[in-house]
Order: sequence, then C-alpha cells, then structure tokens
Amino acid sequence: MIITMSCAGYFRFPFRSHSNAHRCTIHKMKRIIISLGFFSAPLFALLILQGCNPFNTFCGSARPAPAIATLSASSITFEQVQQGFPLTVNGSNFVAASVVIINGVTLPTQVVSSQQAQVTITTSLISAPGTASVKVYTSGGTSGQIGCSSGGTSQALTLTITQ
Repeated sequence: MIITMSCAGYFRFPFRSHSNAHRCTIHKMKRIIISLGFFSAPLFALLILQGCNPFNTFCGSARPAPAIATLSASSITFEQVQQGFPLTVNGSNFVAASVVIINGVTLPTQVVSSQQAQVTITTSLISAPGTASVKVYTSGGTSGQIGCSSGGTSQALTLTITQ
C-alpha cells in the first residue's frame, strides 16, 4: 500500500478519489518524515490512522454532530398544537439524515438546509400544555467503526406549550 499526499497536505491512500491530481510518492513522504527527525514509521502510521483527523482518510464519510441554536417559536399555545404547528429548528450541521426529536419521539423531518429543519407538532405528540424537549439527531456515517466520531445528538432546547 502506497501512502500519497495531496497538494492540500492531507495524507490519502491511493484508492481514495479526490480531484487533486498532484501526489507525492512514498519517497517524498520518507523525506518529510526523516526531516521531522523524531518520527518513526510505526509512530507515523499510528498517528495517521488514529481517530478523526486530516490524516485519517477513512473519516471522509464522518458526519458532524448537529447543533441547535433557536426554535422558530419558544412558546406556543395548545390551540396551535391542535391545528398542527410547523416548528422550524435553526442551528448547524444538519444533513439529510438528521431528524428532530421531541420528548424522545423521532418526528418525520424535512431538512431545509444545513441550518434549518422543520417538523409539524400535533396532539399525537403533545397532549396537554407543558414543556417539550427539542433535539436534533444525526446518525453516524459509515466510518464509525474505525475510530472516527460521527453524528450525534444536539443539546436540548425547551418549547413551552401554554393553555
């Protein structure tokens, strides 16, 4: 297996495709390692394959954990819930696989963009006035088994439902 380095400086294995056609050979890599002086080949291999970092090429499919900042409304009436209230969750790192979770129930979610997701709140979810915990969950990508953190659950925001 030959390790290559793209001009962007990220180490990649040759079976990973990327648009940058300029690559350094293993001989150039050896010169880089030797010039650093304190690296040994086993240590270098450990560093490039450990965890999610620019050197671990297997983390390409890792998804960032979502973060939520605001809700389109922090307080709604129970009458609005009875009519089917469209709630927009604003934040970051939303992907097509992200879903909104309210009080532990995963809802059908429309991800509008990487910063917005929308759901409809009905009485099948909220049966009386009170508060509801709103989170966004993104499942891990295909790289979760090789040391890359991927996906996750956002912090919760509170939605208040009044009489």
